[in-house]
Amino acid sequence: MYNPQLETFLCVADAGSFNKAAEKLYISPPAVIKQINLLEDNLNLQLFVRTHRGLILTEAGKSLYQDAKYIIQYCKDSVTRAKNAMQDSADVIRIGTSPMTPAQVLVDLWPKLQKYCPNTKFQLVPFDNTPENAREILANLGQNIDVVAGVFDETMLKLRQCEGLEISREPICCAVSVHHRLAQKETLSVQDLYGENLMLMRRDWSRYVDMLRDNLWKNHPQIHIIDFDFYDVGAFNQCENNNCVLMAVENWRYVHPLLKILPVDWDYTIPFGLLHSPDPSPTVLQFLHAVEKAVK
Repeated sequence: MYNPQLETFLCVADAGSFNKAAEKLYISPPAVIKQINLLEDNLNLQLFVRTHRGLILTEAGKSLYQDAKYIIQYCKDSVTRAKNAMQDSADVIRIGTSPMTPAQVLVDLWPKLQKYCPNTKFQLVPFDNTPENAREILANLGQNIDVVAGVFDETMLKLRQCEGLEISREPICCAVSVHHRLAQKETLSVQDLYGENLMLMRRDWSRYVDMLRDNLWKNHPQIHIIDFDFYDVGAFNQCENNNCVLMAVENWRYVHPLLKILPVDWDYTIPFGLLHSPDPSPTVLQFLHAVEKAVK
């Protein structure tokens, strides 16, 4: 589905030399060089600068490196979704799962759900949580994935062209590195955040986050707010690497092993539940009704 030379390219870029890449790929160095030469010729780009110290990515190579990782993972996920689509979907709920959209809430509800839909089965469909995947999956719920668990609000549902079933209101918490000074605490006060860099999703992502943002700007200017565009593992890495504080919810506690999620003594919450198609199938509709009954 994609040019296999891209995998060779990634291996060479990571290894820094043709010989080391050849060892990892279990092929000869000339074979590796030939693949890279063909890739550069086909793309009409120079991807590496050959030096006596090894290989250095050109600017074009750096750009392709980032995109190639996404392309390869996207193609692998596409094959998985295609295989899932071939299976009999009767009484099977396909749950999209990623570090930011864990399916644990449904696993916890499963004993209660069986009472209302005893013949329903779960099928977990992993996906790479990227902005592109988020747009495609949420806009096409019901095709390869039926439901995704996550935080949402009305603005996000309208933007992503899907619907949401609220399961709970999750307190807005803060994530910090286990090495951060605040990690020793069990609960944070707003004053504990004074002098800290607080990472918040950009304005208009969620009105619930915007209410928190406006309060902090007006009443707690000692907190430095840093905007970012998308919740993924990269945002958690940024929090840990730069010793920032990241707005989070308890359901994300397993996203990053070096981050600790702490409650804050404010009254801000955000809806958490199941995202689904505006026109769900009878099986999915029955399942959603069962979830509503189970959480009452």
